[in-house]
Amino acid sequence: MKINPLRVDTSDKYFEKKILKRIRINNNINKKVQNNVDEIISDIRENGDNSLVRFIRKFDDYNIKNIKKIVITPNEIKKAYKCIDKLQLTSLKKSIKRIRDFSKKQKSSSWMSKKDGSILGEKVTPIETVGIYVPAGKASYPSTVLMNTIPAKIAGVKNIIMACPISNIDDHALAIVAADLCGVDTILRMGGAHAIAALAYGTKSISKVDKIVGPGNIYVTLAKKAVFGDVGIDNIAGPSEVVIIADSSNNPDWIAMDLFSQAEHDELAQPILISSSMKLINDVHNSVEKLLPSMLRKNIITKSFNARGMYIKTKSIKEIGIIVNNIAPEHLEIMSKNYKDLLKLITNAGAIFLGEYTPEVFGDYCAGPNHVLPTSGSARFASPLGVYDFQKRSSLISLSKKTAIELSKISVSMALSEGLQGHALSAKYRDK
Repeated sequence: MKINPLRVDTSDKYFEKKILKRIRINNNINKKVQNNVDEIISDIRENGDNSLVRFIRKFDDYNIKNIKKIVITPNEIKKAYKCIDKLQLTSLKKSIKRIRDFSKKQKSSSWMSKKDGSILGEKVTPIETVGIYVPAGKASYPSTVLMNTIPAKIAGVKNIIMACPISNIDDHALAIVAADLCGVDTILRMGGAHAIAALAYGTKSISKVDKIVGPGNIYVTLAKKAVFGDVGIDNIAGPSEVVIIADSSNNPDWIAMDLFSQAEHDELAQPILISSSMKLINDVHNSVEKLLPSMLRKNIITKSFNARGMYIKTKSIKEIGIIVNNIAPEHLEIMSKNYKDLLKLITNAGAIFLGEYTPEVFGDYCAGPNHVLPTSGSARFASPLGVYDFQKRSSLISLSKKTAIELSKISVSMALSEGLQGHALSAKYRDK
């Protein structure tokens, strides 16, 4: 299959229309899948552990009879350590340290302000119990464990329960070791919509959590969406995306491989190159064609480029800023020499990587900032996962008699204008 991303120039008559069509993805939810998810959630809520065991047997490739067997034991954790090599363990520990150091800077503290005998402020407290969902299948994802668990621990979450469809210890040893190193309290071998339902509503054997974070397939995503409100969730994640801004000074092979690093996720991932140099765009495409045959996931990469990939030719950095802010990408690499000038124009991006020695892949694993990012344009209003997502704020208000008398007059006036007599009288009683 020939690789053929969309080429578009800002001088094109229908430039905006072409861009918009390429950015949009089909959000039509398969009604059959949605109905299955709703039935699974309802079944778990009604029948608890009995239904959970049945779904684990059916969907998780793990045949159990006793619900207690879904908990990863201390001996199994020890076995997981024996399954990984020293380099893997060292790499995990170094990544954990960098992520912890970054996360500590995000932690908020309670504060109070005193004036005229009155106090205003905020009391900041951690969420009590959090569920971490970690996908599995044929791969192990220790980075998902790190990015979701570490900020929760820094926030002070007391109980972290990890759900992962672990069929055997050997294949998922890295994720298990990562969970142990990060302080996960309980690891459960279950996945899919039934895992989300069990975490959200609890069963006789599984404690109900207050918030669920972590990525998953369409069943997990729809289940998280369905339980939102009864519990908190991090986000509704879409396909991965990267925008790379480059100029003629950059290495086309490096750019091609950075585009591949996102395109290889799945067919709906979106790799985008933006440049004012047509020569650079052509050189990158030549590198793409040259390097593609050596890629293990070349079929997925090809489909991603052909379905959603773009090469965008621009005339100025002002145009680049407008385009990027309209796309609001999950990942933005600014490789151009003038990246400081470009950075000033960017307001919508999940994570921004500056300079040619800062590929997005470092952010995935070990740079420090979180890799759980807003997707599908939600960087217009959302932020990366952080310690603040595992903390709650309660407003603190303590008023002196003097301030109460002053606020009484204001409140009475406003309450009466809204037709709320009880509000007005409650305030008036303090005007004495």
